[in-house]
Amino acid sequence: MDKKKRTYTSKEDALDKLQKYCAYQDRCHKEVRTKLLDLGIYGEDLENVMADLISEDFLNEERFARSYARGKFRMKKWGRNKIRRELKSRQISEYCIKKGMKEIEQAEYEAVLLALLTRKNEILRENSLFKRKNKLFKYAYLKGFEADLIQSFVKDLTSSE
Repeated sequence: MDKKKRTYTSKEDALDKLQKYCAYQDRCHKEVRTKLLDLGIYGEDLENVMADLISEDFLNEERFARSYARGKFRMKKWGRNKIRRELKSRQISEYCIKKGMKEIEQAEYEAVLLALLTRKNEILRENSLFKRKNKLFKYAYLKGFEADLIQSFVKDLTSSE
């Protein structure tokens, strides 16, 4: 059975729906705009709902960037590069991205990278030191960590073998 998508005719109904949507979890402007378009709200009504959400503090890009960076780092163990790339894809301003990056402390960042590399090193079944280093580097790089930081950690980790 096809589930019919409900369209909202009044701005107030849509505003109520979006307030609940934003209260559940921090959202970026792009997500909210897409949701409004899905609900059938266009033009001036869309802009008015967005303005109301911002003025009532349901929508705040800086808060979103901070919580997104904190969450992705702590839960998914993403590095700064990947977090920055994802925030840019959500059209977050550079100012807000910088504020979000400040949520990640350097000591904790390095500890997470070391833990990831150590765990990966233990499960790798590679005998060649060159291939092992390459796999460790690639793993951390794809997680979004900086190349120079990875290299120094991989060098320290594999020199003790």
